[in-house]
Amino acid sequence: MLTRLLNIIFGSKNDREIKALRPIVEHINSLEPALKPLSDQALADKTQVFKKRLADGELLDALIPEAFAVCREAGRRRLNMRHFDVQLIGGIILHRGRIAEMKTGEGKTLVATLPIYLNALEGRGAHLITVNDYLAKRDAQWMGQLYHSLGLSVGVIQHDASFLVDPSYDAPDKRLQHLRPCTRQEAYHADITYGTNNEFGFDYLRDNLIVHNMDQCVQRELNFAIVDEVDSILIDEARTPLIISGPTEETTDLYYRINSVIPQLKPERDYTIEEKTKTAALTDEGNARVEKLLGVDNLYDPANMDQVHHVIKALQAHAIYKRDVDYVVKDGEVLIVDEFTGRLMPGRRWSDGLHQAVEAKEGVKIANENQTLASVTFQNYFRMYKKLAGMTGTAD
Repeated sequence: MLTRLLNIIFGSKNDREIKALRPIVEHINSLEPALKPLSDQALADKTQVFKKRLADGELLDALIPEAFAVCREAGRRRLNMRHFDVQLIGGIILHRGRIAEMKTGEGKTLVATLPIYLNALEGRGAHLITVNDYLAKRDAQWMGQLYHSLGLSVGVIQHDASFLVDPSYDAPDKRLQHLRPCTRQEAYHADITYGTNNEFGFDYLRDNLIVHNMDQCVQRELNFAIVDEVDSILIDEARTPLIISGPTEETTDLYYRINSVIPQLKPERDYTIEEKTKTAALTDEGNARVEKLLGVDNLYDPANMDQVHHVIKALQAHAIYKRDVDYVVKDGEVLIVDEFTGRLMPGRRWSDGLHQAVEAKEGVKIANENQTLASVTFQNYFRMYKKLAGMTGTAD
């Protein structure tokens, strides 16, 4: 009650911070009349002027009013969209490495152009990270017009392709209009790069597997990024590991053998499962039954530990992982369903023998078990950025 009363009298902490940004917004607005008469080329030339000032030692923060004003004018000309004052405030908050909460319809996509343009002036790259390939491509095509008019290059990273935004490029596929195919390295070396959290993360892992020819690395310094739907990516999926793995030489015979045992076990009597953590465990009675079925004296003898591992994975495959929910079987292959998006993830496999256990359960060809070659969580990957900001509609 007291907190609510104080907020009414003095305003919340967020209200006070936003109020403190008003003078900067007024400064940006005061520059608008002088920019409107400029030719398109004269407006674009401002980018090189800003870069020169940064090279001469001027701080990036000092450029906020002028850079935001130029970006807004470019948006008005190229997109017929003028940033409102509340969007200018959102842009300043993002530039400062904070999370900006904006409701649907408040123009998150347009707001992001302000800090992205400003931070791209340093020449170290600015990343806009979205939740799916469609949004990355759409926003790059859309906002790329603004950036391109100001002399900045824009790259797009997709799951199976990469592009540079080029307004003069007439793509054969109109869905890719103005997207000229390029190498992944070229897309990352653009001033601004759009892509998904998965693609940025996996490209980082692939770069870290390169030992000798470092010129093959596609990413450069992780300088500045804005994460769209930050609550989903950095909270819901924060500890989700991205894993690159490779096949081992292990035989797949044991998976088939263990798979024939599991249907002879009964839940609760022989094993228990934990749906929330997706784990399984044998009961004492189940342990004895498995020993009898496999013909071993002591399942937990060090010599039999490999069989214990396979039994647990087979239990998970049969009792926890559901067909057409967690995975689908298509053309003789088990394809994982992304639990957050519902999309199929071809080429992705569960680790630690689980995928092989599901393959045995479904009676499809079992691929060799993979060993982890490189791994990182989203949380740890994004910590590597020099500055990180986020946008959400649900910051509370």
